[in-house]
Amino acid sequence: MTLSFATETFIGASGNKLVADVWGASGAPVLLLHGGGQTRHAWGATAQAIALKNYVACSIDQRGHGDSEWISDGRYSFEEFAKDAAEVVRNLTRRYGEEPVVIGASLGGIAALLAQEEKVFSALVLVDITPRIDPDGVAKIHGFMRAHAREGFATIGEAAQAVADYLPHRPKPASDEGLKKNLRLSPDGRWRWHWDPRFLEGPRNVTENREAFESRLAQAAQRVEIRALLVRGASSDLVKEEHMRDFLKLVPHARYVDVSGARHMVAGDRNDSFSGAVLDFLAQLRAGTS
Repeated sequence: MTLSFATETFIGASGNKLVADVWGASGAPVLLLHGGGQTRHAWGATAQAIALKNYVACSIDQRGHGDSEWISDGRYSFEEFAKDAAEVVRNLTRRYGEEPVVIGASLGGIAALLAQEEKVFSALVLVDITPRIDPDGVAKIHGFMRAHAREGFATIGEAAQAVADYLPHRPKPASDEGLKKNLRLSPDGRWRWHWDPRFLEGPRNVTENREAFESRLAQAAQRVEIRALLVRGASSDLVKEEHMRDFLKLVPHARYVDVSGARHMVAGDRNDSFSGAVLDFLAQLRAGTS
């Protein structure tokens, strides 16, 4: 089956341009929001699998990431990401006549959890993110992201080695070409991550005011009335079993799936199992059994 595909531009809450890949021409929309430091390409295989089930899958580069616009005043708070998500959701609803299912990983999940308070989604999938998360796991992720945020890498191979050192559980790809989607070649000849380094340099509630951050997300979770799914990496260094249990107390009607062999970046670690869990959830929604 040949899928319809287009790269489109949406407008965010600040009038900022957001670049997206849209798979499928008709059907209920599904919006995919990547994690911090990632791009829309993190969802490639999953987006296509969703579209093959007669949905329209829209994977978007969030503000300051990928090909989307960098924000001139450095407004990269979680609330700003949530406002962008809500704007895109409204656009998709107008276009396809149905409220989207929203799938958010890590940063994208935080944005989705906050944005769903506006009651504009049909369903919510959170990927390895809950109101409570492990602070050591957060520090590890931010440490990796900050390590080369400004100075970048001399070669793509150097960047690939940094990723391999950070993700030793993953088989190293035969080629480094795929990594180019997450890098940009700067005028000085160095390769830098495809996101605005100011994204990590402003106040970050998750690390600087953990109690307030968790409280805000817990309040948002308690307001989830739509059908919901939490997908956790079974070996996640961010969302532990206790955090999952706390989430299910806040959203008792939510479904839950553990993906064996996956850490925090579930879709990248075990895309087959992750996509299967998402497709099962979408099938249940369509059948009215979720």
